[in-house]
Order: sequence, then C-alpha cells, then structure tokens
Amino acid sequence: MVIVGAGPAGLTLANILRTAAVDCVVLETESRDFIEQRPRAGFIEEWAVRGLDRHGLADRLLARAPVHSECEFRYGGARHTFRYAELTGHHHYVYPQQFLVTDLVRQYADEADGDIRFQVRDVTLQDIDSEEPSVTYTDPETGRRRRLACTAIAGCDGARGVTRTCLPAQDTTLARHDYGIGWLALLAEAPPSSDCVVFGIHPRGLAAHMARTPEITRYYLQCPPGDTPDDWPDARVWSELHTRLAGAGARPLTEGRLIEKRMLDMHNYVVAPMTHGRLHLAGDAAHLTAPIAAKGMNLALNDAFLLADALIAHCTRGDDSGLIGYSAASLRRVWHDQEFSEWFAHLLHGPSSGDPFQAGTAVARLDRILHSRGAAVAFAESYIGKDADG
Repeated sequence: MVIVGAGPAGLTLANILRTAAVDCVVLETESRDFIEQRPRAGFIEEWAVRGLDRHGLADRLLARAPVHSECEFRYGGARHTFRYAELTGHHHYVYPQQFLVTDLVRQYADEADGDIRFQVRDVTLQDIDSEEPSVTYTDPETGRRRRLACTAIAGCDGARGVTRTCLPAQDTTLARHDYGIGWLALLAEAPPSSDCVVFGIHPRGLAAHMARTPEITRYYLQCPPGDTPDDWPDARVWSELHTRLAGAGARPLTEGRLIEKRMLDMHNYVVAPMTHGRLHLAGDAAHLTAPIAAKGMNLALNDAFLLADALIAHCTRGDDSGLIGYSAASLRRVWHDQEFSEWFAHLLHGPSSGDPFQAGTAVARLDRILHSRGAAVAFAESYIGKDADG
C-alpha cells in the first residue's frame, strides 16, 4: 500500500493500517519540519476526535485541546452568542492541524517504526487500473528513480497534488463553486480576544476571529478577488478587524505581529467518483471546502476512517465491498458539508454583497437561527457535524 501525502488524511490512514498489520509506505514532497509547522485548520468536530480516539490517535489532543461550545455573531454593533453545545450536546476541539500532524508522524514513524519518506520528487503513478499498480519517485538523497509496487494507492496529497490528475477525465466529474470573493488569512502573535469563534458580519465584508493557542490567533478578512497580501499592510488589517469585529461590550482586540498573510481564493470543488481502479482519493485531493465552516480537516479524517476500514477488509479478508462503496460513502457527507458551507456563506457575506436582496435575505437567515429554536437546532447540528452520527 502506498500513501501519497502526509497530511491529516494520509497520516491517519497510515497509522490505522500499521496497527492492523497492513504494510504501507507514505511519500511526502515536503520535509518533516515543514509539515509539522505548516499552519492550517484548527477546529476538529467531536465525532472526528472520537474516531481518532478509537484508533489510539487522540491521547495528546484530548490532553491539550481546549473545547469550544459556542460562537458569536456580531452585526450592526450588537453581539449575539450562539450556544450550539446546549442545542446538540456536542462541541469542537481547538487543535491546530500542525499539532495533529506532529502527533500522527510521531506515532507512525517514531513509535510504530512506519515507513515515511520525506522530500521525494517527481511522484508518478502507473497502471492504476490494473492488478499491479506502482508509484515511482526521485530519491532526494541519491537523485535516483525508485519504484514501489503495491496493491493500492491512496491519494492524500491535497488540492495541488499529483494523484487527482491521474483520474481519467472521461470518467470523472469535477463540480466546482466559486464564491467570487477572497479571504485574507492571518495569524497574529497575540492572545485571543474572545473565548469563542467570532463572526463579524459587516457591510465592508466579513471578519472572523478564531483562537489557535493562548499566544496565537487566526483572523480572516473578506476582500475583493484579485487582492494580494501587499494590498493589506498591517495598519489596514488591524483597522478593518477593529471595525468589522466591533460589538457592544466586546473586549478590544489584542494586536500583535502578523506572522502570516495568505490570500485564499474562496471556492469549493468535489471530484466524483473518488476512486478509479486501485487509486483512492482522500481529503483535499478529492474535495475542497472553503474555510467558511471549518469542515476541511474533518472531512479528511472521515475519508481516512472509511478508507482504512475498506483497505483492511480488502487486505485481511478479501472483502472488497468497502472499497466499492468508499466513494459514495464519503461523498454523502461531503455534499452535506458543501451544502452547509454554501448556505453559511450567504449568511456571512450577504450584507457586503452590494445587492440589497442578498443583504436582506442574509440578515433574515441570521435572525431566524437566533430566534427560532427549530432553525437554531438545524444550524447547530450542521455546524458541529452531528449528522455524522446518523
């Protein structure tokens, strides 16, 4: 078994397979230091943590991760607390992706002596629709090409990886939705200014505040498509954050050095089917959700759990039913989260759309979840991912 990509999906899959005595090799184009320090997502839904814990992969997370049970909407100078844990009985864990990746690498490579090869180059897949697929790559130390024969390949190398490009175009559908806006992703060396996620819904554009650690805060700022980080000097960033996140009685934002400015093109896509021959995609290689509702890492973990079960059944019992049904099982949850992401995006971005109709319906949507218990429960269950239990 060859796993291409050492992100949350690939490393979770590798650890589960290793525990089940299924041989696998993980190939990663970046260095270990890079993947253990790369800031990405930070919110893990409770069902996903339970899945990690079932496989013995959540000890450090459970010991270290703070728990969030509410979020806050700020609109028109007012603050509205939304207590989703009271409605669903479930919460979020705040655990930056690089922490989880570090834990998973340590468990796979250091504790279980798993085979992971960093900084490989020119990864190529061969014969994925045959009984004898293989993966070749350039060894970073020798410069020589190496070939790995395998029974299956897991494509976990993200949105810009090579594995998705190996799916035959005539047999694959790529569904894509562009939001027509950008988000400026920011990391500030500053303690969080709120105990929960804050969504600032403002006529100038969305702003969002998300705790990462006691010393680091993630912020997002909606901006016009085509903007670059150079268009947003620090003074402008902080001015907009203060304006868009204003709310009566709110703690003032704690400013700090901005250690990341990254422009995000806000779009979603879904590849279907996620399997061709002996190649099975997982995580962002197969589907991308813009970080509107913090679903990406959770979907990647769901893929890893499903694919691990299917591969173990195939390798140990000769049962291919899980592999046959893997794509459909994953895409059911993917489409639920895509639909919620689009719904939530309208609520968050409508007031800044410049369209009075969009603005009016967005405010109505917010008003409904704040004042109707039925609407609040439906929103909370999608926001927390409770439908994964069903």
